[in-house]
Amino acid sequence: MQEQIGLLQTPLTDFNKVLPHFSSFKIINFLLFLHLIIGIYHTQLFTVIMFNEELGSPFVIAHSVSFVKSDVHSVAGLLLRVEKDELDAKGSGFHVSLEWVTITEVDKEDNQRYEIFKRRILQGKSVPHYAAIEPDGDGLMIVSYKPFRFMQDEENQLEKKEDGKIADKKRDPVYYWQQSEDDLTVTIHLPQDITKDDIQVQFSPDHIFVALKSQPPLVEGKLCSSIDHESCTWIIRDNSLEISLIKKDEGPMWPELIVGDAQGEFIMDSSQCSAVAERLMHLTSEEMNPNPDKENPPCNAQELEECDIFLEDSTSLCRFDGNTLKITHVVNLGSNQYLFSAVVDPKEMPCFCLRHDIDAILWQPRSDQPDNMWEHIATFNALGYVQASKQDKKFTACPPNYSYAAICECLRRVFIYRQPTPLSTVLYNRKEGRQVGQVAKQLVATLEASDPILGFQATNERLFVLTTKSLFLIKVNTEN
Repeated sequence: MQEQIGLLQTPLTDFNKVLPHFSSFKIINFLLFLHLIIGIYHTQLFTVIMFNEELGSPFVIAHSVSFVKSDVHSVAGLLLRVEKDELDAKGSGFHVSLEWVTITEVDKEDNQRYEIFKRRILQGKSVPHYAAIEPDGDGLMIVSYKPFRFMQDEENQLEKKEDGKIADKKRDPVYYWQQSEDDLTVTIHLPQDITKDDIQVQFSPDHIFVALKSQPPLVEGKLCSSIDHESCTWIIRDNSLEISLIKKDEGPMWPELIVGDAQGEFIMDSSQCSAVAERLMHLTSEEMNPNPDKENPPCNAQELEECDIFLEDSTSLCRFDGNTLKITHVVNLGSNQYLFSAVVDPKEMPCFCLRHDIDAILWQPRSDQPDNMWEHIATFNALGYVQASKQDKKFTACPPNYSYAAICECLRRVFIYRQPTPLSTVLYNRKEGRQVGQVAKQLVATLEASDPILGFQATNERLFVLTTKSLFLIKVNTEN
């Protein structure tokens, strides 16, 4: 059955007359204002807000939401930038930043205005496929090839690591210990003028206690294994306390002296080092390449399984908490290729579509359901396979009722794939000899212009295609 598609073309001359009168930063703020107003309109809270703030270098608005908390209206937006990275000498020299800006209503002298409430920045090494703020503004979800991190959290972690390193350098081991197959020797450095009367040493079969009078214990805890406590001794020598512990079971080497204790340092003697080197001798060679002429089997990429390819850089889905700036959920998407996003319900986050084998599955994020945060709401049969064959594809989209999916190429052509619908007549599959109850229709729309396509949007009844010179409206006939 042949279908008809209505096509409407509108020139963009009106926009070309207006935009040259704006400076670059005014355009940025105007577009942000327009985007936020559109977001408010979609959530049925249409109002005009007064906001004027310098937002720095140019950006792309990835997503925005409008919400009310404690009777205070706020608007949050994600600003996407690609910036030069002076510290990245070995990579591309650039990084991607996502600035999460929240503006909140303030009442000053009976004049309602909006001011910036929070500005948080995430950085990564790839442009995100998907980035959206949760409806209540409390979280953020990102699908990306490379991970993103909050810069404030990253700086705090670096400071903690540096402080920890400095503290570790300043802190000397409380004790040193050595062992043989039969016994262990523990050495503790003592302050000046300490006598044996100032020292308390207690042994039990699986416990040790060492302290100076009127001071906290120097060494205390459960031993890694049992000892013959009646045969253990200690002595003061060269301003150090030497403790000799006799192993109850001869032979096994202890991995640590006291269970879970990190205050000591193990010292391996020369004979033990030689024994370890001898045991590892068969794994080493005195020559750099002992057999350079040995033929290596060729690597056949076709023999690799899908799970063997680029595991360290596979695409992941992350959910960030807006208060703690920590990742709460991580999903490794692996071979499930990201295809596109679509707004199904304006009150919810945008859906995202992933390839599953030959099909494409649409997922709806549910931020209010921590145990089931992503809900499967639609399937496009064979779309994963079809889109892979479109070498010139630029955009993919679906309407809110997911009655069809559409693929737009760089120039002119738009492919529309309907969901299966029941047939009014009887149709048989001759090869399989069975009756076919549903058929999924496909059609192609060709634009009457060869200008590059810049944008693509789907609604339940229409497709909008934006080129450099025109805006095309394609009416998709929903009748069978």
